[in-house]
Amino acid sequence: MRGAKRARTGALVAAIATVLTGLAGTAAAAPSDPAAQQAAPAEIARTAPVQWEDCTKDQLRGVPADQLKLYSCSLYRVPIDHDDASLGSIDIALMKRAAKVPGQRIGSLFLNPGGPGGSGLRMPIAGDRYFRPQVLDRFDLVGFDPRGVGASNPLRCFTTAEDAADVQSQMVPVPLSRKEISGTLAAYRDYGQFCRRNAGALLDHMSTRDVVRDLDQLRAAVGDKQLTYTGFSYGTLVGSTYAAMFPTQTRAIVIDGNVDPQLRTNDGVIYDLARAQGFEIALDGFLKRCAQAGDKCAFSAGDPQAKFDELREHVRTDPITLPGGTKLDLGALTGAVSGALYSPDSFSELAEGLQQAYSVLHPSLQAQSARKGLLSAGRGGLLDLVPDSPYTGDDSYFAVNCADKPMRIRQEQVPGIAAKADRESPTFGRYQVFSDIAACPVWPAAKTSDPYRGPWRANTATPVLVVSNFYDPATRYRFGRRMAEELGNSRLLSVDAFGHCILGRARGVDDAAAAYLIDLKVPADGQVFQPDRQPFTSAAKG
Repeated sequence: MRGAKRARTGALVAAIATVLTGLAGTAAAAPSDPAAQQAAPAEIARTAPVQWEDCTKDQLRGVPADQLKLYSCSLYRVPIDHDDASLGSIDIALMKRAAKVPGQRIGSLFLNPGGPGGSGLRMPIAGDRYFRPQVLDRFDLVGFDPRGVGASNPLRCFTTAEDAADVQSQMVPVPLSRKEISGTLAAYRDYGQFCRRNAGALLDHMSTRDVVRDLDQLRAAVGDKQLTYTGFSYGTLVGSTYAAMFPTQTRAIVIDGNVDPQLRTNDGVIYDLARAQGFEIALDGFLKRCAQAGDKCAFSAGDPQAKFDELREHVRTDPITLPGGTKLDLGALTGAVSGALYSPDSFSELAEGLQQAYSVLHPSLQAQSARKGLLSAGRGGLLDLVPDSPYTGDDSYFAVNCADKPMRIRQEQVPGIAAKADRESPTFGRYQVFSDIAACPVWPAAKTSDPYRGPWRANTATPVLVVSNFYDPATRYRFGRRMAEELGNSRLLSVDAFGHCILGRARGVDDAAAAYLIDLKVPADGQVFQPDRQPFTSAAKG
């Protein structure tokens, strides 16, 4: 879960941070996947090395002048199908931030931000946000756009921005009426038809298994016998799949904000319904923490949970107009709240926005903030387009998810599933259903891809570090526990924190990750860490 969720729901808040979670376990036999049987040293000898060159000015925007010398970039060619070279090749875009102390360099540290569909190319530029200085001293940070994403041969279902806008504008984030539901489902069918017509051979080769085989080739191409890796959100599936497929080529893997790999790759419907419950848990925690914060939370007066339920049910049938003219319907409310839950830094503003909206329902109350449009989630649509303007986005989100997550349903079952989700997860259930669950049954490559579905037991020399927040909305804490259990040879670091992922926001976790990455020191089992800062406070906590 990328921090980023869906293009059609607008710009949501997506934070990247890490929480190391893992349970110690017993290593099992290595899986039988043929791709996992390659010998790393021999691979390096016969794999073409990456040819590093200067990055472009655009790639290096924001880099201080005195650090420019640390960066280099490349395009590295990999096959579309690692088992059939006749389908051609694609280029993977790479950026390297060289180790600051070359004489103490350990190797490369590959990074993935999640998504799926998140661009990881420029992640090395933000390395000091996630890692302690000693990690930057000892490792080359390597960011890359996975296949079909960003600068790595973006998978495009549309040829014009107008076609994309026509289809995406029919997708209602939280459809309620029969017309909205049928229109949204029809739009997903149209989406799939455009993809089959325009996306080419890459469409059938976008699974996480394909990404991991690229990553293993990149590992050899930079000269590393074993992989050192940190992945966030969906990037935890990349890391866990690598550990399962290539255990002997694994040196150290840190995964933060974890999926449940077994459930995600074997029952997408149940997985996504469980995701909705994770958002409900995070929202409940936010409302309770708001009540405890008193005057520090603008939504604390009265009963925040009851106030939120009243607001949600009102806009479900009767949208309201906020100060400044913004229309707040159920889709906008759900999108704004789900986005804010990704980052505790957004909690104060979320509380102000909720109080502002609640005050519209009760005019006798004075709005707590004069700021306008605090709950405006925005839309991801394309505006002011010239005729036949080129489509510049990519459609990797559904390409990966529909390859990996089996939805063993017919699309006509989706309304019934949404009704059940409304009862189980009243705020986020329907919102979650009308994404992958609605799209993947009619995705053209859902049955032609070749995903990795296990086994997950990781016979790695060093346990995988699994980091998980108690109140992570997108990748709930239960998923982190399951990840650790399924890998077996792992160590779970739990964090009593809100938000999606935690690396860079909890000093104890950051120190543990640094010792693990540099010295392969595995932290003690059963630890619960605290974030540097709790919501609605300014003081740091241990």
